Amino acid sequence: MLDCNSPNWNKVKQLELIGKASLATSGLEVSIETTEGSLSLMFFDFAVRLQIGKQNLHDYGMLQCLPAQLPCRIDDQDEFVLIHSGEWRLRCQKRPFAFTLHCGDTLIQRTPNDGHFVRQYRLPPLAKVPEGWLLSFDLAPEEPVFGLGEKWAGLNKRGQLLRSYNHDALGVNAEISYKNTPFCWSPKGWGTFVHTPAPVTHAVGYAPWSNRAYSLVVEDPAMDVFILRGEDGQAIIEGYTQLTGKAPVPPFWSLGVILSKAYYRDVPELLATAKAVREHHMPCDVITLDGRAWQDTDTRFAFEWDKKRYTDPAAVLNQLKALNFKICIWEYPLVSVANPLFAEMARKGWLLKDKRTGEAYRYQWDMSAFAEVLTPLPESGIVDFTHPDAFQFWLESHKPLFDLGIDMIKADFGEQVEDDNMLAYNGDSGLRLHNIYSLLYNRCVYQAAEAYCQSGPFLFSRSAWIGSQRYPSQWGGDPQADWGGLVGSIRGALSWGMSGSPYFATDVGGFYKDMRDPELFVRWSQTAVFSAHMRLHGIGQREPWSYGPEAEAAVNIALKLRYKLLPYIYRTMQQASETGLPVMRAMALAFPLERLSWGFELQFMFGDSLLVVPCVQPGGEVEFYLPEGDWLAFADKQVFSGGRIHKLKLAWQEMAVFVKQGHDLAIGPDVEHTEQLGNTVQISHYWSEC
Repeated sequence: MLDCNSPNWNKVKQLELIGKASLATSGLEVSIETTEGSLSLMFFDFAVRLQIGKQNLHDYGMLQCLPAQLPCRIDDQDEFVLIHSGEWRLRCQKRPFAFTLHCGDTLIQRTPNDGHFVRQYRLPPLAKVPEGWLLSFDLAPEEPVFGLGEKWAGLNKRGQLLRSYNHDALGVNAEISYKNTPFCWSPKGWGTFVHTPAPVTHAVGYAPWSNRAYSLVVEDPAMDVFILRGEDGQAIIEGYTQLTGKAPVPPFWSLGVILSKAYYRDVPELLATAKAVREHHMPCDVITLDGRAWQDTDTRFAFEWDKKRYTDPAAVLNQLKALNFKICIWEYPLVSVANPLFAEMARKGWLLKDKRTGEAYRYQWDMSAFAEVLTPLPESGIVDFTHPDAFQFWLESHKPLFDLGIDMIKADFGEQVEDDNMLAYNGDSGLRLHNIYSLLYNRCVYQAAEAYCQSGPFLFSRSAWIGSQRYPSQWGGDPQADWGGLVGSIRGALSWGMSGSPYFATDVGGFYKDMRDPELFVRWSQTAVFSAHMRLHGIGQREPWSYGPEAEAAVNIALKLRYKLLPYIYRTMQQASETGLPVMRAMALAFPLERLSWGFELQFMFGDSLLVVPCVQPGGEVEFYLPEGDWLAFADKQVFSGGRIHKLKLAWQEMAVFVKQGHDLAIGPDVEHTEQLGNTVQISHYWSEC
């Protein structure tokens, strides 16, 4: 493990170019011998690719499409190599290796111009380190950097030390998170994408390393890095998702409200809640059977209904369907050693193995996370999705559930692969498998929904990696039920969107330590109206009436607005599928030329037309910045001037939402579930011309 706080760079040998640059026969790839092996360079219209180290490793289908390569010309001098390809111009210093990359007359990136008293560079420009590979980029003064997955702190990652490594984070209060991707970008027109399943450490202007550099450490024998160009964040994200895949458009019904809790204990409670939703006229489309709601915890997971509570699952589901509910059920990719399926899968080699014994690995849960609020989980095997037969078995095992009437899967966990002790069928061990496991798990369950779900494929997953945007959607894991949990969830959603994944949902109301705060629940619900998907979920009731009549009235107003906006949201998702743009857009992404707006990291654009200002503190006060031009308050069309900061105090039922002057929003009818819309939606229009 790299000593991230005080690495000794004096002991790191900087890479040098030691041979002549050469062109492949096709003229499309440059190869240069170095002190640590051959460095390969490829050029595309919007990216340059650098590869070094062992490349014949499993890549797991993270890349979906490589654009056409551009031909290259080489000018090899004594001190440097100059490569021309299309509009690209790359100058590589030989001793030590350093680079300057231009596209046309524009400087895209270069080795950090960060000198040291006793050596040319403070940080090695490119080096082999014990953990893998180190590569450094330059940061201009005050230059922000965005992306790197679902992260809960400031959207501008400058000054932070981050590790792309999936965790069961147990909250939204630290650096660790469930969804990571080693892709970031700068408004100055460049981005980087590390194509790897392995962990990557990012020191983004991190002072103990260098205030002036962004350095990444790839913990893998191979380094494969794309340097992207684009005039703004939108263009760079589009390039990244061209490489790693666009998100499909989810089914229309998935845009409706998803109701959940951990958990409905038996059939009478489940059905009583479903009936109460309709009696309270709460807009809602989906009801969720969380893990303990339909599975026996001691023997899960094996696609089995708990026979003690569900003697006739079809009859229960039919009653929910009669109330016009879609049905979501929970799963995770582990099998209890107490279930006969464990022995069967172990015998067939379908579970990850213990490197020490060669037997199926027996995963032991950290019980400290479950002592107060959750049922302890059993010792379990972990499904090996690198085994083609195991993958296919797990996929096909979903068919009876979808045939029974299940509409979506909540694919929980996926972060349990341990670094040192686990071995996969394909030969990869824990550290290389840890992050990519999320992608393989997402892929398997989503493909099952594609094959068998009659209402259209849709997935909720908690953990994710490069390419998981192809298997929508994701939700932010277990936030604390307080105002800080709301703030962290907003930042996680926006950071995930800036990382090439357009859809996100939060646990509305917070997952744990619920103090039954009606005002918090109202504000969280109002914020979540303006997200790609909306789910009320946590330990304990999340039905609006459980917070009292005032909260119920305010939340129902927000939910009704959500349903009226469904045509607009669906159109925004179609745009997201085409471009990679997220549904929730941070200000730096939505307004690349309005630098003053970037500092307002909790407000965001919802699609092209709506600017949303969440209320994140008790009392209803909000302070926000409106970009240049006139804006209309959505509720009453009051005109607000842009280019300045505003303050408002909101009553419980009020939301700070603004429409760009001149924009037309498609508005749907007032309904309580999407079944009431039939096959066609009657559209009215919200014109912001007043």
